[in-house]
Amino acid sequence: MNRAVIVVAALLVVGAGAFAVNMNSGAPSGTALSLIEFEGMNDPAELARIAQPMVQGNPNAAIKVIEFGDYGCPACGQFFAQVKPQFDLAYGSNDDVAFVFYDFPAGSSNHSFVVARAARCAGDQGAFWEYHAEIFQNQGEWRLAANTPMDALDSYAEAAGIDVGEFGSCLRSDRHAEVVSANMALGQNLGVTGTPTVLVSDGSGSPVRLGNDFAGIRATVDAALGAGAESGAESGDTSGNESGS
Repeated sequence: MNRAVIVVAALLVVGAGAFAVNMNSGAPSGTALSLIEFEGMNDPAELARIAQPMVQGNPNAAIKVIEFGDYGCPACGQFFAQVKPQFDLAYGSNDDVAFVFYDFPAGSSNHSFVVARAARCAGDQGAFWEYHAEIFQNQGEWRLAANTPMDALDSYAEAAGIDVGEFGSCLRSDRHAEVVSANMALGQNLGVTGTPTVLVSDGSGSPVRLGNDFAGIRATVDAALGAGAESGAESGDTSGNESGS
């Protein structure tokens, strides 16, 4: 999995070692609800270790379609419902292409950060993508909730088929607060200002930033796949010529 070295310009200050908890939020004390500062956040090497995406497909794929997404963002919900299924159909079985998701809880919902943490908690039990789907499919249920939707988040864990008790313990803690905060900082460093932001990387240079439509993604990915195939063919031809000389 690729890890970018970044310098964080700023993160929301929540106090030395303390987490922002709204006493009227419906979440128990100790639940990380907001971006945090953490030890090593100004150390590029440490940030490179902490900022990690979730990868669907071959983590060593040459081509990566990268989304910086906010679970509370309606446009991200549309991307999930309309664009991602087309991507899965076209490239889901292609080991040369992977889908990469970075958390970017920009505040489309007051609950974006804790929901991003919830998805990571589900990931601890191997069900990140199942929970990811539950969140987006039920976005209208929790997005504008007055209080932190703890019961709803627990219900999505049950729907995803994971141990709700273990999930709940994770959610009602500060687990994964660092990685979600670091992923947000990575996006800021790359110039991400809105969600979803979609990039395509073939590992040969800076990622290409695209719109949110599948046609653009497909054109860019297919071009990269074609370039890789041509490079492989040229290499094969060269070795063939050498062996026949």
